[in-house]
Amino acid sequence: MDELNVSHVTLTGYVEMSKYRCLYFSVLFAAYVLIVCSNATIVCLIWTHKNLHQPMYVFIAALLFNCLLYSTTVYPKLLIDFLSETPVVSVSSCLLQFFLFYSIGGTEFWLIASMAFDRYVSICRPLRYPAIMRRSTVKALLILAWLVPACHIAPEAILSAKTRMCRSDLSGIFCNNAVFTLHCTRPRSLTVLGVVALLDLVILPMLFTVFTYTKIFITSRQSGKSFRRKAAETCVPHLMVLISFSYLAAYDVAVARMETDLPQTARLIMTMQMFLYHPLFNPFIYGLKMKEISKHLKLLCTTRV
Repeated sequence: MDELNVSHVTLTGYVEMSKYRCLYFSVLFAAYVLIVCSNATIVCLIWTHKNLHQPMYVFIAALLFNCLLYSTTVYPKLLIDFLSETPVVSVSSCLLQFFLFYSIGGTEFWLIASMAFDRYVSICRPLRYPAIMRRSTVKALLILAWLVPACHIAPEAILSAKTRMCRSDLSGIFCNNAVFTLHCTRPRSLTVLGVVALLDLVILPMLFTVFTYTKIFITSRQSGKSFRRKAAETCVPHLMVLISFSYLAAYDVAVARMETDLPQTARLIMTMQMFLYHPLFNPFIYGLKMKEISKHLKLLCTTRV
């Protein structure tokens, strides 16, 4: 296929856009407002209450703030598309969205791994916890969580911008890994960068998290009942978040990257789960399962009433 002078990309992943335009807009606008309110509320609670200024809650606040960024990379553009006759995005904006979406997604795994390390030191090395989890350590982990993914995804976005394109129709509703299907041929270097990013941003942090929680549960089994209960209360929410996001990451790799053949309706539903379900799941889990946060939320609701 001949190279085209592609300056804009048409998003073709919607199902009967003209028929369900108002429904799409209403549902996603309500979801975005709910995501912003729920995540921002817990972040503000942690920010304003000094008894929550502990590493575990700081990481939770960072994770929920990251959810806000994650949602903001997708929702505003989607809502604009629902009000447009044809969903179109410039190539540069598409690659910017690709960069933000995957760098922030990688940050999610690194933050979950940082939380696992914090829980491991707290439960398995309690006497050394104040010395290890100092403010400087927490700051370093947070900086790495946002910096490392950005440094991995930036070369992919830059190389993709320099690669020739032969198509302008993207089979999706936003710019994810499907942007690689627009290229005339996919460079080997782009594939290598993608594999390295997948390994460093997803697989290694996930294996570290699973290994760490396995050590915690082994330690808790050898301890008393109250110790096991405390370990479960603090670790189970983190594991649920890891499982949730890992499932969505697996879908993105299987369908978007490998171009798995799926009906358009099924692809749309699965894609929407990536930014609809998970950002709502996090505040629900941490708001209900973490006792201190739940207590402050109840107090806030009581005060409002």
